[in-house]
Amino acid sequence: MNLKILPLLVLLTVGLSLFASGCTGPGDSQNNESTGQEAEVAESNQPITVAVSVLPQAEFVEKVGGDKVKTVVIIPPGADPHTYEPSPKEIENVSKASMYVTVGIDMPFEDVWINRFESINSGTLIVNSSNGIKLRGLAAHDHHEEGTEEHAGESEADNEETELDPHIWTSPSNAKIMVEDIYEGLAKIDPENETYYAQNRDAYLKELDALDARIREKLEGKTERNFMVYHPAWGYFALDYNLTMIPVESEGKEPSAEDLAKLVDLAKEKHVKVIFIQPQTSTQSAQAVAEEIGGEVVAVDPLEKDYIANMDNVSDIFARNLV
Repeated sequence: MNLKILPLLVLLTVGLSLFASGCTGPGDSQNNESTGQEAEVAESNQPITVAVSVLPQAEFVEKVGGDKVKTVVIIPPGADPHTYEPSPKEIENVSKASMYVTVGIDMPFEDVWINRFESINSGTLIVNSSNGIKLRGLAAHDHHEEGTEEHAGESEADNEETELDPHIWTSPSNAKIMVEDIYEGLAKIDPENETYYAQNRDAYLKELDALDARIREKLEGKTERNFMVYHPAWGYFALDYNLTMIPVESEGKEPSAEDLAKLVDLAKEKHVKVIFIQPQTSTQSAQAVAEEIGGEVVAVDPLEKDYIANMDNVSDIFARNLV
């Protein structure tokens, strides 16, 4: 045999042997392991689905979670949280969430959803975004008196018969607490990205501090500080900025003729010329009061998603119309 071609025969023999046994031998298992790890990474890189009850919460989740989360909102834009019923498709989408951020106060539909999560997906983390917030009772605090030092959550809120105000996000100081609650939830289900969430949280808290400063500056110098609303959604805002909220609606019901007459007298006494309404609510009673006082009805929406821009806009409107 020609010795020059022996190395070639050896190489061919080894090559055929490796081919017959799978071509790559030990390296094959390493490739499989690598592929598996990449698949896990790819899966972990998928955004975390977070369900929320109302749009402002979606804003908070996305500000903290960045590109690592996607939100599903149970109450869509324009819907009334008190009467909305989700479609089967919406139920399916929400049921896939890894975390559900509740308002946590007097919203019966949230109890329904929590029970659904427990029965469908027991791994869903429930985060109560009212945790740490001093709650106000609607019955006792609908007419917030200027200068009072009493805080919701210290008296009537402890009475089981008192209905609590669920509109916690209308206060920027409450929004900061909600953001903290959301951060803690995301850090719990995704600890590997805790630093990322913390950085996002800190940046957004600074934006909320700046918002609060702007609102205080706009409202500075107002004397009687009274405003009238159809639905009492701005009670926490009133507490934050020492305002007096006068609601047209009483305990979720249209006012009687006698109640309307009293509201007209109160509006005249307090020099109120604007009745604020939500786009989701009826305007009939508000229009009736506005006509009697020679005023107007103005829509302000507490359920807008772009929280800071909306609160800047709303505070501009309040500032222009407060006495």
